[in-house]
Amino acid sequence: MTKQDIKYIRALHQKKFRQQENKFLVEGEKDVLELLASDFEIDQLFFTDKFTKHQALFSNLQPSQLIEATEKQITSAGTFKTNEFAIALVKNRPSNQKAVSIQDLAIALDAVRDPGNMGTIIRIADWYGVKDIYCSMDTAEWQNPKVISASKGSFTRVNIHYLDLAEFLEKQSENVEVVGAFMQGENLYKASLNLPAILVMGNESQGISHALSGKIKNRLTIPSFGKAESLNVGIATAIFCDAFRRG
Repeated sequence: MTKQDIKYIRALHQKKFRQQENKFLVEGEKDVLELLASDFEIDQLFFTDKFTKHQALFSNLQPSQLIEATEKQITSAGTFKTNEFAIALVKNRPSNQKAVSIQDLAIALDAVRDPGNMGTIIRIADWYGVKDIYCSMDTAEWQNPKVISASKGSFTRVNIHYLDLAEFLEKQSENVEVVGAFMQGENLYKASLNLPAILVMGNESQGISHALSGKIKNRLTIPSFGKAESLNVGIATAIFCDAFRRG
């Protein structure tokens, strides 16, 4: 691993450079193993001696794609405080900006900007079998290293789309339930939850925007039994997904 490699990887910490190069980073043993088991295309894999125990999983990569490194170099190049195993440079996939037919439960994110929340929601979607997340253009970029890390590998199994959410919701057929999480609405636990459905989750501080609220057929709320002002959007998403899967 050269100084130039480290400089290039550090540049990929920035959104502008990720978009320019059409690549993103995956770091750490677990997430890189999830990546190797997926159909994402790896551009380069930087790995330490400790990661060679998984060599059978990356034997299909070309020798030019495999670069040995020290733990110090891997940590210096990446975003983790410590990384003893690997960093992968991954080729990006084009975002699908076309409205598609919803067959099961899907999630829509309206200006969810915190990378940690975004990554957590991707992981929650994966847990509850939600295959697609539809994001407004001002939602956090899923290729952000913090999003990738928070998703714990689930980014490899959930399709993430960026589009005009208002237009997307308008184009859904009448049999698709469009449900939104609001502070004021019908009690989630007493509501009739039907599939297919789109669950709309709003911005961390502002909630669902006015532009989208008019497109939502069912306004639901998680009833409070204490005095907390609100719930984290990731936690709220999990509660809604659980309610849908309970039927």
